[in-house]
Amino acid sequence: MEEIEFSSRYIQTDDSIVANSNFLKSNFEMEPVNFILKNSILVSIRDNELDTFNETFKKLFVNTRSFPTGFHVLVALMETRVEKDADMIEDTTDLITALSQQINAESDHVDEDLLVQIKDLQEKVTIIRQNIMDKQRVISNLLKCDFFPEELYPRLTMIIKDINSLFDYTKFGFDRLDYLQDTFLGLVNIEQNKIIKIFTVINIIFLPPTLIGSLYGMNFTNMPELNWQLGYPFALGLMVLSVVLILLIFRMKKWL
Repeated sequence: MEEIEFSSRYIQTDDSIVANSNFLKSNFEMEPVNFILKNSILVSIRDNELDTFNETFKKLFVNTRSFPTGFHVLVALMETRVEKDADMIEDTTDLITALSQQINAESDHVDEDLLVQIKDLQEKVTIIRQNIMDKQRVISNLLKCDFFPEELYPRLTMIIKDINSLFDYTKFGFDRLDYLQDTFLGLVNIEQNKIIKIFTVINIIFLPPTLIGSLYGMNFTNMPELNWQLGYPFALGLMVLSVVLILLIFRMKKWL
């Protein structure tokens, strides 16, 4: 039931069908289900209760005449499953939208948790896409079945169309997540550049005072300021003046 090989996923004989498919649960875990269809009787083998089956059972009991054979039940199960997949894609899309708004609101302070959320959503979209690909393969094989009721072919074709539309939604989800990831990394780079800019400005501001202090710390004999009574205040004034000039230049250049 869990094999991914084509020969293990779908087997057809002259009068029976054996199909294995994974059904996605609300926690994004795969539940393998085995379908055996013979003599218009459908048998399903699974380990856990699934919402898809429960909802299909409700439809069956409400309108029994619409499910005269196991073929009809199988098609209804697939329709319900695709609807569930569509709901999960919509929920994931809402989470992507909320994450996008969160990134915009916290653009001044990005956190690594945002990147973890992006990777988590990418994994969920990947699982959903894998799940609907599995359904596409099963439905495509059912369309090729010789003894499948012709009246159900339009419904199978509609399921295929719905699955193809879901592929477009998952691709759109991947594109949005890639965009959010690029945006996150861009914001991280901007924040890092701001930090580097601050350190650069600090280094430049203190470079001239350091140079002045180094010059007057050499203690050469022919330095007239050494014996000058105002030499010390003069050196301090030069340091302050150099800092003020640098700040003014940065303001004029709009670097600060």
